[in-house]
Amino acid sequence: MSRVAKAAVGLMAVTLIAKFLGFGRELALATAYGASGTSDAFLVAMNIPAVIFTAIGTSLGTAFIPLYCDVDSKLGEREANKFTNNVFNIVVLICLAFSVIGVLFTPQIVKLFAIGFKGETLAQAIYFTRIMLLGMAFLGMSYIMMAYLQVKENFMIPGLMPVPYNMFIIIAILVSVKVSPYLLPWGALIGLLFQFLFQLPFAMKKGFRYRPYINLKDEYLKKMLWLIGPVLIGVAVNQINTIVDRTIASTLVEGSISALNYANKLNQFVMGMFIVSISSVIYPMLSKLSSENNKDKFNRSISTSINAVTLIVIPISVGAIILANPIVKLLFQRGEFDARATQMTAIALMFYSVGMIGFGLRDILGKVFYSLKDTKTPMINGVIAMGLNITLNITFVKFTNMQLAGLAFATSISALVTIALLFISLRRKIGPFGGKSIALVMIKSMISAALMAVVALFAYNTIASILGSGAIQEIITLAASVGMGALVYGISIILLKVSEVNLILDTIKSKIKK
Repeated sequence: MSRVAKAAVGLMAVTLIAKFLGFGRELALATAYGASGTSDAFLVAMNIPAVIFTAIGTSLGTAFIPLYCDVDSKLGEREANKFTNNVFNIVVLICLAFSVIGVLFTPQIVKLFAIGFKGETLAQAIYFTRIMLLGMAFLGMSYIMMAYLQVKENFMIPGLMPVPYNMFIIIAILVSVKVSPYLLPWGALIGLLFQFLFQLPFAMKKGFRYRPYINLKDEYLKKMLWLIGPVLIGVAVNQINTIVDRTIASTLVEGSISALNYANKLNQFVMGMFIVSISSVIYPMLSKLSSENNKDKFNRSISTSINAVTLIVIPISVGAIILANPIVKLLFQRGEFDARATQMTAIALMFYSVGMIGFGLRDILGKVFYSLKDTKTPMINGVIAMGLNITLNITFVKFTNMQLAGLAFATSISALVTIALLFISLRRKIGPFGGKSIALVMIKSMISAALMAVVALFAYNTIASILGSGAIQEIITLAASVGMGALVYGISIILLKVSEVNLILDTIKSKIKK
């Protein structure tokens, strides 16, 4: 478990670097274009290839890792390299075909993703999207290299993969302000290429050698396709939810897509920083324990992972709810990002944060089912949640005054329903796996987070009234209130004797001694 913990901590560290740069990208876009038609158009254009391929890429990685290990153990590294090249080349061809189709039918695709776009916003979205779709092959190659490096137990480089992508987008944003907004997608396109080029030398160092090899009859390729199907549908559900949210948002007031995006990025920072780091490292371990039929350790690992996520996510979600406005104001309100954009984004952040624990546990529980070679259960539950999300989206927007908040709230509710269904399905599949411990930790975490919220909010209002307004004052006020709240939360969970805290403290002590 210590090796897994070290890998997870290392991945969190590099993810933090990548996420900060990702925030830099969002800040640059917010400062340059605010919540405007141009920012809406660019975000939709970036989202389209991501929606088309993220589901495929994630599914490829999920199926590739166990099959690569199977080929390597039975046939050796040379055949495993052939298998990698076979998958790599087929994915590139598929992506090129998608690019051609996408370029030919860009107006229709954009109108599908953003039915409310008109005039200059629509024209920009079509141009941006057409350029972005040219990078589909780069995106596909990046995902294969990422899966290859992970199977070779190199988690650091895949964690840093977004760095070159975000760097080129930031450069393009800065240049576009002085030259033309039509430069924006070219920076993103170059960034997609360098995502792949960044990983390639490290993959070659691990043994990857490119060969122009394609074998459609390969038995392992067929097995991979069989595994990918349910995973693809399950992952695509999340992408469809994003499409629906942004499509409906395009019919609301201008800037709604941008506000949703900025709020969602704050949520994704937490997911990418902590949850993805944990799930990426624990997935191979759970797969091994499952194949060894080590039920006791398998169940303990599930319980420990869920409790760790709970302890991390609940205080962050509560903090984001009570301090949404000052957080968004401090991070984004400058340049073209005005008070109106801050209010819109803060509202979306509050309602997204309601379901943050659902987003986190959904990823962990999904990996548990995949490690059991059950790809159908997450798919079925995900489809149910998608139907609920769409229904609630329409209900909240059409029949209430929630508007933008309704879209975020619907997403949160559907995520919470998903984890409830996954918990029930997992209990039926493997029997008891520490449900009482999980419930107890969740209750203790919620009690601690409630105390934290009272202290943090009181501290914020008190310090703000003393220091007044201003950038430096706001930084000090927010930092102090968050620090006090975190201290109260930490003391509270220690006093409530949450066992996972001892594991964290022991890890910190060992690091200090070293």
